[in-house]
Amino acid sequence: MLNKSIYFTYAMLAVLTLVVLLTACDQNQPEKKVLSEKEMIERGKYLVTAGGCHDCHSPKVFGPEGPKIDETKILSGHPAEMKLAEFDPAILEPGKYLLFTQDVTAAIGPWGASFAANLTPDNETGIGTWQSEMFINALRTGKHLGAGRPILPPMPWQMIGKLTDEDLQAMFAYLKSIPPIKNKVPDPKPLDQLLSSK
Repeated sequence: MLNKSIYFTYAMLAVLTLVVLLTACDQNQPEKKVLSEKEMIERGKYLVTAGGCHDCHSPKVFGPEGPKIDETKILSGHPAEMKLAEFDPAILEPGKYLLFTQDVTAAIGPWGASFAANLTPDNETGIGTWQSEMFINALRTGKHLGAGRPILPPMPWQMIGKLTDEDLQAMFAYLKSIPPIKNKVPDPKPLDQLLSSK
């Protein structure tokens, strides 16, 4: 009788150990929560704001406390009517300086002049006709529209492109939810073209 009790105890311990091991080894990941459209837009707004997109893509107004985002032109890119100021081309040599416009929506460097894009959903001048795949491809490849001309400095596409598909889709959802603003940002200018116009 004692032997039966010992065998029963060992059998129960073996079953219990097996159950614990099988449970611990279960590799199923918990299901990711699918965000509602509102939650996706809120997540995108958070990422766009925390990621500093407004620093370059939102025009500024100037007051006694310095530059502030122009709330009427959020994420509309470099203002079409704003011209580049005169500058000394000698400071553009590699290793010297990088120049920004006063509202930080355009930059001049050894690559030429680049202008922050209109990220609003305007169909003619912004991302209104873009699909999320185009947005993700642009930020992963550094190519405008995901397949066009290079996205120039100082746009940190290399870092932003490391975000997950879900985060980039959330950013895109937010950008598509803001008011469209018609603003035709100038095309980038290569350095030789920039210098020949001086």
